[in-house]
Amino acid sequence: MKAKSILKGFGGKLITNFIRYLFFISLGFILIYPFLYIVVNAFKSFSDTYDVTVNWVPKSIYLGNIVSAFKVFDVVNSFINTIVYEIISALMQFCSCMVAAYGLSRFKLKGKSIMMALLILNILVPTMMIITPSYVNFSRMDFFGILGLISKVVGTDIRPNLIGTPLVFHLPSLLAVGLKGGLFIYIFMQFFKGLPRELEEAAWIDGAGPWKTFLRIVIPSSGAASVTVLLFSIVWHWNDYYLAQMYMEDKTLASSLNSYSAVLAISKLGLDTTMAGVSSIQLVTAGCLIFVLPLLIFYLFMQKKFINSIATSGIVG
Repeated sequence: MKAKSILKGFGGKLITNFIRYLFFISLGFILIYPFLYIVVNAFKSFSDTYDVTVNWVPKSIYLGNIVSAFKVFDVVNSFINTIVYEIISALMQFCSCMVAAYGLSRFKLKGKSIMMALLILNILVPTMMIITPSYVNFSRMDFFGILGLISKVVGTDIRPNLIGTPLVFHLPSLLAVGLKGGLFIYIFMQFFKGLPRELEEAAWIDGAGPWKTFLRIVIPSSGAASVTVLLFSIVWHWNDYYLAQMYMEDKTLASSLNSYSAVLAISKLGLDTTMAGVSSIQLVTAGCLIFVLPLLIFYLFMQKKFINSIATSGIVG
């Protein structure tokens, strides 16, 4: 009987471990396969791509795809545009969302319930649903209709057109209503609610005001949530192509990849139209590799802090 029970327990444990390993191996394959596909095809030559004897390992490493991708996607200018439009906006939104979340979580404000309802709407409503009024608003920028009234008086429309300028990204981020702003505020709020009030009360007794308390006590104590929000903000802004295509003529890296066309690639590389196959798989995968590498490098520097912060950021489960 004992032998049977031991055997049964061993068999159950073996099956459990098998299912567990099968699940994680399958999940790892699903996650890693696309990246391996990109890396392998980015360094394949045209002949290796259409050679049936070559599957994963190319016969030779070909760097011409990377060089061609730099030309086709105008990587240098697109990278600069991404930094100016998206990354600066991500950092501005990181700061503004932290301030907004601290105010909502720590102070009694009039109309706070309305603000919270708007916060939830900001999280739930996708950008695509409000892109038309947003575009109209930025094309005739007017705060509370003041400039519109002045325009009627002077007979000239003085409302500025912000479309095509970095302000269409910077202004919403500065006011904590940019890309995923509601979610970032919510994450910070969940963290600030867990901070001991005694820390702030001690600072107030020592004569510190709200801003000094926020800068000297709250920010140094919010490393966990800050790392999480900073990483999410930069990744989501880096990946954004929809707003960049709607508002800007200058391409970011994401919008350049999204608007890729074989005809445009051939014209930029000076190729004959009969060589259209050269500019399809290899160029796209090389462009994707260039696009992903900065994020991978950034995550390598941040991964330890990010993993440690997940447990205390308020988004577990």
